[in-house]
Amino acid sequence: MPDRPPGPSNRLWSTIQVVARPMTSMTGWFARYGDPIHVPTINGNVVMTAQPALVKQIFSAPGTTYSPFAPEGIEALTGPRSLFQLRGAEHRRHRRLIMPAFHRARMRAYAADIQQATREIFDQAVGQGPRVLHQLTQRISLEVILRAVFGVQAPAQVEAFTRAITELVDRTSPVFVFAPFLQRELWGLSPYARFRRAFERFDALIAQQVVLTRRRDDDGHDMLSMLLAARDEEGHGLDDLDVRDELRTLLFAGHETTGIALSWAVDLVGRHPAVARRLVDELSALGPDAPPESFTQAPYLEAVCNETLRLYPIVTEVLRTLHEPLELGGYALRPPTAVSPSILGVHRRPELYPEPERFRPERFIERTFGPHEFLPFGGGHRRCVGAAFASFEMRVVLGTVLREYAIHLCSPVAPPPVRRNITIAPRGGVPVVITRAAPGSVSAAAA
Repeated sequence: MPDRPPGPSNRLWSTIQVVARPMTSMTGWFARYGDPIHVPTINGNVVMTAQPALVKQIFSAPGTTYSPFAPEGIEALTGPRSLFQLRGAEHRRHRRLIMPAFHRARMRAYAADIQQATREIFDQAVGQGPRVLHQLTQRISLEVILRAVFGVQAPAQVEAFTRAITELVDRTSPVFVFAPFLQRELWGLSPYARFRRAFERFDALIAQQVVLTRRRDDDGHDMLSMLLAARDEEGHGLDDLDVRDELRTLLFAGHETTGIALSWAVDLVGRHPAVARRLVDELSALGPDAPPESFTQAPYLEAVCNETLRLYPIVTEVLRTLHEPLELGGYALRPPTAVSPSILGVHRRPELYPEPERFRPERFIERTFGPHEFLPFGGGHRRCVGAAFASFEMRVVLGTVLREYAIHLCSPVAPPPVRRNITIAPRGGVPVVITRAAPGSVSAAAA
């Protein structure tokens, strides 16, 4: 049995292609070499598949089979004790301690905060001429993280955290994330050195917030309070360093990603009038005094969000380094080879999604897709712990925006996807004009 499938041969070239052409490189290789494919990268060899049956096999493998690929690149962002970095018993323990913070009852308590943040930020943009939608949705996501996750409420604290997080995200480069050997400070002059200075300023704020939350008399409802109060079966909790690393992980996993997904969603709805009409009709039928959590019960809104994440997944693959041998698709893989379900490849399979390039939310109402067929948040025992919260937030924000504001897309041409840090975002951030002239409408500029 062969130990690897065919694929590109040049390690540096294939890495550059994955970073620079995330939406076309993999699909091109699948078309050329078949499935699965072998992709050599500067961080190691990867065997990638877009076959749902093989994706299911990877996701169903025991927890000891694999761990994240090239974790040292992400460790610069999260720290060594985050859920992303851990494996085995420690990973399972952290996950059990964190999961209660994402219980559905807890999320419902955050709905009002999500809607309030949405209204505050969009109200400021009404009548102000062209604005970059991604900047607005990113600010909403940040406000939600500060209130719901970090428990930051005081205006001065919010401003300090906002400045620190914005600087940290701006200083994060895919270069040193995808190439960890470039994480060198070089006498304080390198991009990584500038990132580290921003990281340390943000970390000092987190450390202070952890201390303040521990001293608080009341039982807070934010996720930080829950993490500090969480206990395992033996009565042990997370120490302050664990909590700080988990908070950074929640920030990087939820800040950019949700803001980008919302930008894609508004742009897609605005370019498909029939979708916009059906969606606005559904939202209007909820009534003028509908609570914000009612948006999460709107089936077509959920379908729109799912179809957005199908067409434009925020990350295009799930990368896992093997620690045990695995037979996959007729190949005998050995550690430290990595395996990778291709999110983009699965989402563009025509037998699963007829006319896969077309934006058609109805497909998510017509049938149910398995976790190996629709996987925007990964899968298996390492599926994104905040997936339910991200989906919940996306529906509350999008439902509020499309019910209460008129959105006009400034460009007649749909934005192409480009690499932004480690995520895939619309180039230009989707310029829009926001008014209240006809609340509940969304349209695009004429071609």
